[in-house]
Amino acid sequence: MAVYTEVADEDLAAFLARYDVGALLSFKGIAEGVENTNFLVHTETGSYILTLYERRVDPADLPFFLGLMEHLSEKGITCPLPLQDRDGETLGRLCGRPAALLTFIEGVWVRRPQVEHCRALGTSLAAMHKAAMDYSGERKNGLSVNDWRPIFAAVADRADTLQAGLAAEMEAELTFLEANWPGDLPQGVIHADLFPDNVFFIGSRLSGLIDFYFACRDSLAYDIAVCLNAWCFEADMSFNATKARAMLNAYAARRALTTAEFDALPLLARGAAMRFFVTRLYDWLNHPPGAFVRPKDPLEYAKRIRFHRSVRTATEYGLD
Repeated sequence: MAVYTEVADEDLAAFLARYDVGALLSFKGIAEGVENTNFLVHTETGSYILTLYERRVDPADLPFFLGLMEHLSEKGITCPLPLQDRDGETLGRLCGRPAALLTFIEGVWVRRPQVEHCRALGTSLAAMHKAAMDYSGERKNGLSVNDWRPIFAAVADRADTLQAGLAAEMEAELTFLEANWPGDLPQGVIHADLFPDNVFFIGSRLSGLIDFYFACRDSLAYDIAVCLNAWCFEADMSFNATKARAMLNAYAARRALTTAEFDALPLLARGAAMRFFVTRLYDWLNHPPGAFVRPKDPLEYAKRIRFHRSVRTATEYGLD
């Protein structure tokens, strides 16, 4: 369960007293998520999400994240909106942690996305990219191509305990990515972590995007590549081209890709898979006994890397 910081009733009641949300009725921890502590809070005026930002989140980045959600909400993108307290502040402190109270988004995340979900995602991702074009906040991607090798190097000597030859294979892959990573693609604010559990649906209608705590400025097409990896592989690691076609062409209908983005997509998809491989590998090999959060299997992303290595052009992903 992703509750790293316990909150006493009286501490939460005192925190909420700074907001015009009425008295606390109940609250409970939210199991999803691995970075922060989240609670579903019920007050006299409705339901809210309380987030306590844990040590892996740099407090200096929080104004960027919270400001981005405010900006997107103003532009018509449904996402959590940070509430301002009576002093006009969206960020406070609770139990020694930076904390924010956010609006509650109705919906559920889909465990087995279907074609219609992927199509809706493509449309919403393009809309988010366009809505954020005039956002003034700046944050560098702290998990881009030059950041993967140090994470891998910290555990490379144990990588072969998962699979023979894995260390040498991924060392060569990192070298290739570093030498060939594109630097001239259209830039903007990206979500960078738009997995199914960060996208809510009511039926087949996309009802909101959440968890913007990896958002940054980077290549817009890199965000598409993250979604290809997160949404278009089945449980057996086979690539579902029908889902990819629906997602990619829905995106392109809202925001057309440049020729350079089209050509770079297979390489970006390899890189996005590497980003999640190295962070999963690190967490897998440094998982403390008895921890509540179960680490995710890094080999799932090693398999994705191998698939993308065989792709020659974005048309093989289904992009018209």
